Amino acid sequence: MSDVVSLQKYLQQMLPKYKRILLKLSGESLMGDKNFGLDSDVISRYAQDVKSITELGVQVAIVIGGGNIYRGMNEAETGIERAQGDYMGMLATVINGMALQSGLEKAGVYTRLQSAIKMEQIAEPYIRRRAMRHLEKGRVVIFGAGTGNPYFTTDTAGSLRAIEIKADVILKGTRVNGIYTADPEKDPAATKYETISFSECIQKNLKVMDMTAFTLCMENNLPIVVFDMNTEGNLLKVVTGEKVGTLVS
Repeated sequence: MSDVVSLQKYLQQMLPKYKRILLKLSGESLMGDKNFGLDSDVISRYAQDVKSITELGVQVAIVIGGGNIYRGMNEAETGIERAQGDYMGMLATVINGMALQSGLEKAGVYTRLQSAIKMEQIAEPYIRRRAMRHLEKGRVVIFGAGTGNPYFTTDTAGSLRAIEIKADVILKGTRVNGIYTADPEKDPAATKYETISFSECIQKNLKVMDMTAFTLCMENNLPIVVFDMNTEGNLLKVVTGEKVGTLVS
């Protein structure tokens, strides 16, 4: 009888807390220890982490930044106008999306890459209903090229896409295990928040996302979990309801 109870508890622990998630990754996270580009070991590890939650039936959409390839810089320094630089960054996100798609498919996960900028030879155009249908069929959908518009970050693209596909939560994978009172890499006295409200984040000027992205989530009651994506197994823990990272709601 005790074995049956133990099994039931185990199965309850492994039941996903969220049915549909949007995972937001930075482009820099794909570099690993490199100064530029892509680290195949990181991509492989991320692919296995994503696979572990799809096996529980979780529907997964992903938005990746492009900072490991190109980051829009000050126009005065580069000579490239802001809008042009933002479009260059969008193309970088598609490259990262293709790399992650390849890693996921090697791991045996069915994927679709959708782009907000038309490039039919390598990606589907972003169509909301088609994306949702892919998710319902168990495919991981990667959204590339941001929103397709300059002056918007990939954080904003992640928030927008999450709302459009009716995701239950945004999981923001970072190299820090949550939100702190100060930058924990600079201030050893910084303390971590387990949970925090949207209004508190604004009052305390905590940089969870850029303000446009953050406001979209707040207005649509879309919770955000900020967690350390570089610790293997953390994604599975977040999805199954373990206390990992910081919940903003």
